[in-house]
Amino acid sequence: MAVSKAQDFGSSENFAELLEQSFITESKEGEVVKGRVVAIDNKVIFIDVGLKSEAQVPLKEFGSTLSELKVGDDIDVFLEHIDSRKGGTVVSREKALREEAWERLDKLFAAAESVNGVIFGRVKGGFTVDLGGVVAFLPGSQVDIRPIQNISPLMGIEQPFQILKMSRSEGNIVVSRRAVLEESRKEERNKLLGEIEENQILDGIVKNITDYGAFIDLGSIDGLLHVTDISWNRINHPSEVLSIGQTIKVQVIKFNKETKRISLGMKQLEGNPWQGIDARYPKNSTCKGIVTNITDYGAFVELEAGIEGLVHVSEISWTKSNVHPRKLLSIGEEVSVKVLEIDPERHRISLGIKQTQENPWELFANKYPVGTVVEGEVKNVVEFGLFVGLEFGIDGLVHISDVCWSGNPEEEIRKFKKDEKIEVKVLALEVDKERISLGIKQLADNPMAGAIDKVEKGATVTCVVKEVNDEGIEVQISEGVSAFIKKVDLSRDRVDQRPERFAVGDRVDAKVTSIDKNNFKIGVSIKALEMDEHKKAIAEYGSTDSGASLGEILGAALVKSKEKKKSAAGADDASAEA
Repeated sequence: MAVSKAQDFGSSENFAELLEQSFITESKEGEVVKGRVVAIDNKVIFIDVGLKSEAQVPLKEFGSTLSELKVGDDIDVFLEHIDSRKGGTVVSREKALREEAWERLDKLFAAAESVNGVIFGRVKGGFTVDLGGVVAFLPGSQVDIRPIQNISPLMGIEQPFQILKMSRSEGNIVVSRRAVLEESRKEERNKLLGEIEENQILDGIVKNITDYGAFIDLGSIDGLLHVTDISWNRINHPSEVLSIGQTIKVQVIKFNKETKRISLGMKQLEGNPWQGIDARYPKNSTCKGIVTNITDYGAFVELEAGIEGLVHVSEISWTKSNVHPRKLLSIGEEVSVKVLEIDPERHRISLGIKQTQENPWELFANKYPVGTVVEGEVKNVVEFGLFVGLEFGIDGLVHISDVCWSGNPEEEIRKFKKDEKIEVKVLALEVDKERISLGIKQLADNPMAGAIDKVEKGATVTCVVKEVNDEGIEVQISEGVSAFIKKVDLSRDRVDQRPERFAVGDRVDAKVTSIDKNNFKIGVSIKALEMDEHKKAIAEYGSTDSGASLGEILGAALVKSKEKKKSAAGADDASAEA
């Protein structure tokens, strides 16, 4: 019985020990545990993890480390499952490595440190990266600082990455190669910025080309090469000289330490052709050049390599100022030019082509002085006059006021037709302004010349209404003498300043207020006459201060005025009968 009890007791201890071991082991399911290699065959490796049965792990889970593995080695495996009833144990070397990798990556991510990995595959939107047992996603935008066409040279090579985002529960990691490059570039950039100086010559690579210049990669920082600093020759676009990826030498022409902006130049590495330019091309000198470009505002002419001047559109032809330069010149054409202005500091030369030819305005002025009658051809009829084509290919203007002595000039000007041959008189010549004033009415004597001498300023005249419009009335004072009475001069009273009160043929009295014999113009005013009569009436018939009412004063003056008009009308009738 004692043995049996002892055996029973021993059995109880063994059972408890096994039960406790079972609980301990089960509590480690899903964790990494230590194991020992006990055997290796052609398919699996047997590993003792301290349980009743040995676990089996396929050879493929050991990858390249299989050749180094031998019996007795201790390794970490991931305890996936224990079947206590059957005594089977399932472990994984791959998952153990993955767990180790996650632990390592957690620490690196928390410390914001980079991690080494290998790009091994391509997926939608990016690439897959092996981070030592854990697969991460590398977005296409995070491969490099600038877009690259071929990523093949970067695959299969161990290189550093920065972890941007990771979730262990979801098994998701996003990494960036660009972030590592930018950090490295930042260090290089700070070093370069500390060493860079103006006038320094550097090697650079054309990174990007725009309309206004090119951005040059200096290694860790970009500089701007403006289009005007590429060449001494004028270029329309940087792509005429540069191409992306091209290696060039540049000079630092300006460096702003506050904004970290670098301005670069290429032409500064060559000799400045503008030095001594005013000695080679003095003002008013004549030389030859080649037309290199034509624009709406003129043409550029190259005088020598790197030296171009502008011929403004107004300086191309004496007579064709309204014609596009492309119709007068062609690229590659050799032309004679005159230096009009030169500014060596601003690298500008103003040239003229027409100045190398005879000035037709001077030729005309010498041949046809003021007062000469010439024949011309109507080029255009406009509201303000006529443009008349003259000899030497120039035009003169007949202003509307010089069309006729009498009548409506607006109606008279419409009688002229384009291309009609007419005679005109030269009234004024302004060669420097390229203007010629012509006249048609000056071909005949002014009918008002004698009649206007008979009119005196301040006199009262009886006029006949010839025309009524919104601005006033046109009246005839005598044969060949007309005047216009403005609306404001039609009456002393504002309510009567209405042109519609008058009709063509009405006779009205007015006062002559001005006489311009040079321009044959007379100013008359009904209002001025009424004001004179008002003052005279008060002076002759008394004032309100003396007891007479304003009605009595004006009434007496009105009666007398009517009597005078009646007497004047009778005299006219008697004269007519005679």
